[in-house]
Amino acid sequence: MTGRPVEAWASDQAYEPYVGRWSRLVAPRFLQWLPARPPSAWCDVGCGTGALAHAILATEQPTRVLGVDPSETYLAAARRGAAGLPFDAVMGSATAIPASDGQFDRVVSALALNFVLRPGEALAEMRRVTRPGGLIGAYVWDYADGMQLIRMFWAAAIALDPGALELDEGARFPLCRPEPLRTLFGSAGLADVDVAPIEVPTVFADFDDLWRPFLGGQGPAPGYCASLPADRRDALRDRLRDTSPRQPDGTIPLQARAWAVRGTVPGPGPS
Repeated sequence: MTGRPVEAWASDQAYEPYVGRWSRLVAPRFLQWLPARPPSAWCDVGCGTGALAHAILATEQPTRVLGVDPSETYLAAARRGAAGLPFDAVMGSATAIPASDGQFDRVVSALALNFVLRPGEALAEMRRVTRPGGLIGAYVWDYADGMQLIRMFWAAAIALDPGALELDEGARFPLCRPEPLRTLFGSAGLADVDVAPIEVPTVFADFDDLWRPFLGGQGPAPGYCASLPADRRDALRDRLRDTSPRQPDGTIPLQARAWAVRGTVPGPGPS
């Protein structure tokens, strides 16, 4: 294989059945892990289709939530899921958040930091828009060990195409481990940095439920799958089917682990 497939992030309808649905399981557990505090202003950086923002709105009684993402299609999906709530969604990125200094009590990000070219700059920008005493938190998939769906996919792909190894998120994203995350947050000058695993079940109704999202082209693995000619894509499908664990009822029970990280901006908290 030559070149790197294009990683598209444009279709909310393709993203949701791929990993969006599983992020929605992680989001409330992530929020429960954060220290409790009174109703606050939040910013969700890389909000995508709104998994984390919607969980904030449902459980945290925020005074406001701002979602920031470079994809207008994803922002539109996030807005649809938050109609009538104190939510706004605007174009931006982790390194260019369209907000003034110190606007938010809590700045969070779900499944996005590993896709940022310069994560140190992203943390500096997130800190800029966080008030003194405020909290910054994020979660990313444990691509190397804990995201069974992705591990199974790349094991099958690499067995057929050793060149696919360079595209495997487990190799590409060393940030998605406890110590690199701790170092990133610490180097941003945050205090009380903590890292914890969050595990959720990812149960697929059948093999088609597992395979179909890889055809949507959203992200590294589906992007690779979409780049293959039909015969090689069929061979990958068949190998993945052969290596997928099945229950007697046809379901495929897998697990997904995310690493959550949090830290506090030094200074007095809001009065």
